[in-house]
Amino acid sequence: MADDYPSRARQAYAMDDDTDWLDIPEPEDPHPTSAHRWPRWFSLTLKALLVLFALLVAWLTFTAPLNRSLQPLGAPSLVVLASNGETIARRGAIIENAVDVTQLPPHVAQAFIAVEDRRFFRHVGIDPWGLARAMARNLSSGRMVEGGSTITQQLAKTSFTGADRTGTRKIQEAFIALWLEAWLSKEDILSRYLSNVYFGDNVYGLRAAAHHYFSVPPEELTMAQAAMLAGVVNAPSRLAPTRNLEEARERGALVGRRMVEAGFISERERRALRPARLRVAPRDRTPTGTYFADWVLAETGQVEDEETYGEREIRTTLDMDLQRLAERTIRGAGLGRAQAALVAMRTDGSVVAMVGGKNYAQNAFNRATQARRQSGSTFKLFTYLAALRRGYSPGTPVADTPLTLGDWSPQNYGESYAGTIPLAEAFARSSNVATVRISQAVGLDEVIRAARDLGVTSPLPAHPSLPLGTASTTLIEMTAAYAAVAADGYPVVPNGLAERASGESWFGDWFPTERRNLQRDRAFAPMRDLLAGVVQRGTGTTANLSVPTFGKTGTTQDYRDALFIGFAGDLVVGVWIGNDDNRPLPGITGGALPARIWRSFMTGALDVTPAAPASAPQAAPIQEEPTNAVDPNASPFLGPDGQPIEVIPFDPDAPPPQQGEPQPTQQQPGTPPVRQPPAGPPPSGPQPTQPRQPEVRPPSGDRPVDQPRPTGR
Repeated sequence: MADDYPSRARQAYAMDDDTDWLDIPEPEDPHPTSAHRWPRWFSLTLKALLVLFALLVAWLTFTAPLNRSLQPLGAPSLVVLASNGETIARRGAIIENAVDVTQLPPHVAQAFIAVEDRRFFRHVGIDPWGLARAMARNLSSGRMVEGGSTITQQLAKTSFTGADRTGTRKIQEAFIALWLEAWLSKEDILSRYLSNVYFGDNVYGLRAAAHHYFSVPPEELTMAQAAMLAGVVNAPSRLAPTRNLEEARERGALVGRRMVEAGFISERERRALRPARLRVAPRDRTPTGTYFADWVLAETGQVEDEETYGEREIRTTLDMDLQRLAERTIRGAGLGRAQAALVAMRTDGSVVAMVGGKNYAQNAFNRATQARRQSGSTFKLFTYLAALRRGYSPGTPVADTPLTLGDWSPQNYGESYAGTIPLAEAFARSSNVATVRISQAVGLDEVIRAARDLGVTSPLPAHPSLPLGTASTTLIEMTAAYAAVAADGYPVVPNGLAERASGESWFGDWFPTERRNLQRDRAFAPMRDLLAGVVQRGTGTTANLSVPTFGKTGTTQDYRDALFIGFAGDLVVGVWIGNDDNRPLPGITGGALPARIWRSFMTGALDVTPAAPASAPQAAPIQEEPTNAVDPNASPFLGPDGQPIEVIPFDPDAPPPQQGEPQPTQQQPGTPPVRQPPAGPPPSGPQPTQPRQPEVRPPSGDRPVDQPRPTGR
């Protein structure tokens, strides 16, 4: 159809010579072509992008800390907070004066540029080529092996945006990097970076690092020393030379190879390099804070690999009400010159109170986490747990009669023996001979396995006296073991950091908030029955509360250590008393003062009362017998022939002894027989005993012991 606009315009012009066809308005084309449409949409899109860019610039201007990006950096500081936000400790970093890269030997700056940002002098703060190279290497290796951030971006991140790895932070970081490049010279940027980068050991800045690790100013750093320091910044806590010298030297060698690749040094110069030697400068080790804060900071130090400036906060699990109660309880215990420690945790391992000694200001040594002392009869938990795992029950009979292994004869207090008694009664009485018999029947390897399952990491030598608590452990790991029984699952790992959502704290991304999966153990239920029997009718009645209470006493040789560990509700508490110089505490047993301290703390923490006194009289108090001594170096145990004896073997395929059946008697070749009475009624005649070497009597009941001598209650 010829009804188009040009033909009609020409017709109008022909009809009227006075009509200018150019004055006729052109109607809209009902079918515009793409050639007409594209420039218009392109213009609108371009305008929209410009508006978005302007908005982005405005947003970054207000949100990115550009107002301080050219100002001096704030020194790092660390604030430790209790669970309610109350400050419990504040720490400052080791940081010294800034460095001027133009005053340093050339190889110092070259080492950092070679390993961190080889194109530093050729980019504008962001290096697309470096990002692409890092991505290619990471994809080829299948893991993160290289980052693509420039030195300028690292300065922006560590100094102005923080360590959060969010998209917003990355955009801000890039914008600040461009800003820094526009206002500062490359030398200024590199100087600021070297003056503030984190080198581990709470040391910030090249000058402080040079002094700390090598006792020299940065202007005198050798090439090997500079290479080692340049390698450290990739993971400063893990690679700090004072913690991991071998790996720090390996990273230094890698930096040397990168310097060759960058053309800074020759291969001959690299081969001439020798590993740098440390000359750590003395530093003020005076701690500040609390026992708990020291412990938490030691735990967080292993993941503190981000160089973050300004004030950082760590929120912990510490309950300040319980902490003050614990401190008051220890102060009011009447300890005299003795020291004490207390650690309280929830059944998930969250530590809510910790006292490592009577006075932190006078002595910051933490006896709850650092002191390794014999655990006494609190270690019997693992022996009886191993037995329950093997099929024993609280009613299984066990012989509480004299016993001799080689030249060693474990004894009960006052040489008092009850004959054949149920396993639960042996545990409540804290019978030494019954415990040794059980450990020999189930095997020391099973006892050690039970301790390992419940989180004990201290060395556990396989001596026959091990079940009586002759191995040295820490109070916190023993308390965590009891927490596993309370939680009905293992292992329970002591933790002092509060569960935080990702990004809410400096360490939130490093510590998952989900509780670890616990292994269930059917033996825990009868084990709790045994622990309840200790406080109801055994050695720990002093600790009994008006609510279900579970616990165990422990004392070591010559009353050098006294412990009580137990739980009620969801609170698990361990108490230790002793002298730092290992002097005895005459008459102090785990069932006495430690149990009273435990009861006093728990009544306030749980708002309960002590249990009503039992109508039946309890066992007579244990008296010190200083003649009960052994040679603490007598290890291993020797038989009559002078040869070491081995652990009595246990047949794993043999059924455990049942009610009414005699317990098996096992004999080691070359040693006198170990005789056990039948499990039935005690015989009327006198009990046979083995001939002894010159009398060696480890303490029993709640008595202490030097290795390898056993403990009692």
